[in-house]
Amino acid sequence: MHESLKESIRAWCRELEIPLFGVADVHRWENPPFQPWMPEPFYPRSIFPRAESAIVIGLPVSLPALETSPSIHYRELYVTVNTLLDQYTYRLAESLTAQGYPSVFIPRDGYGSIEVLLKNPVAFFSHRHAAYLAGLGNFGVNNMILTPEYGPRVRFGTVLSTARIPPDPILKDELCTRCMKCVEMCPSKALEPGEYPCSLTDKHACASWSAELHRHFISPCGICIKVCPVGKDRDRYGRRDVSVYGDPEKDPALHQAWEHVRRYGRK
Repeated sequence: MHESLKESIRAWCRELEIPLFGVADVHRWENPPFQPWMPEPFYPRSIFPRAESAIVIGLPVSLPALETSPSIHYRELYVTVNTLLDQYTYRLAESLTAQGYPSVFIPRDGYGSIEVLLKNPVAFFSHRHAAYLAGLGNFGVNNMILTPEYGPRVRFGTVLSTARIPPDPILKDELCTRCMKCVEMCPSKALEPGEYPCSLTDKHACASWSAELHRHFISPCGICIKVCPVGKDRDRYGRRDVSVYGDPEKDPALHQAWEHVRRYGRK
């Protein structure tokens, strides 16, 4: 196990201000921690047969920008975070390969377009499950990974590497409060309460709503992650009371600001 290599990656993440970093042994995919689980073709070794470790990094989605969703502001934030994740994971994979540990980055979104998702709403690799197995968080009712630091307001990227890096423990404490705000406020009614660790999700309904927003240049939706009460980022922005999203009288100035942003940049 390469403990020193892990520490050097951690230092690299700190230098680039990447706040979330974790490692999973690829064999964890072979022992499903819950059901239903993904088919074997989606395992790391089905994509990179020599892989030993999955290195996962996470970047936060800024809550104030997300609160304007659906909007061009959130859309541009989403694109920017995805671009950075692809750049960072590419650089990390190339660096590890140069050090003698062949590695490959996995692109943030493994599908061509929302129209493609309508026909087949699955990407070729799940960064959410990688983040879960790397100990960065666990699933909420909204079917997203919740983290202690940012709740579900995080995007993840993954590097598959031949390096045998010490894995992080899977997070045992359930973060989801099961408040059902995500279920109540989902505009496409895609979420239904299910058994832990996640809810039942109508992927076609979610993708159909995203396609409609995309036609107006304001996808993705983001509602289920902005209303989630989990995350220390809420304290930083003074947003502990999530009822503000459904009640304009709670904070008229905030709602006026959000409505201003939503009026622009859309078709």
